Amino acid sequence: MSWILIGLHRVAHALRRARVPLLPVLIALVNRFVFGCWIGPGARLGRRVSLGYWGMGIVIHDAAVLGDDVRVGTHVVIGGRSKHPEVPVIGDRCVISSGAKLLGPLRIGDEAVIGANAVVVKDVEPRTVVGGVPAKVLKTGIDIRDYHDGL
Repeated sequence: MSWILIGLHRVAHALRRARVPLLPVLIALVNRFVFGCWIGPGARLGRRVSLGYWGMGIVIHDAAVLGDDVRVGTHVVIGGRSKHPEVPVIGDRCVISSGAKLLGPLRIGDEAVIGANAVVVKDVEPRTVVGGVPAKVLKTGIDIRDYHDGL
């Protein structure tokens, strides 16, 4: 059912790009109150992005970028940090497990896996598993098909 949530976001994003003043924020607020999820109208989501359990508790910053085939678990925060205007850019075919926090100006490489409840504040190389607080590299050179069922 996250396709409804993502579909509403895509409408809000298109309206925002067309410089419609109030409607994108109202659509984002509908998502917030109906699904318990905040996706800023300016956030760019790639194709086939999947949000766990209808996006419950997910917060995605207005300037965040998610690649294609990204799977996001519940209660994930993808946002900025104070004194840093940049926000995360997430590559293609990534898995972000439940409770993970991605904060600040960082890049997540293609086919990376972020462990549950990890706090990521530095870049993550492609095909790497990270976890912990703060996140540390747990494994490199992974095959993403071991972690992402849809591929």
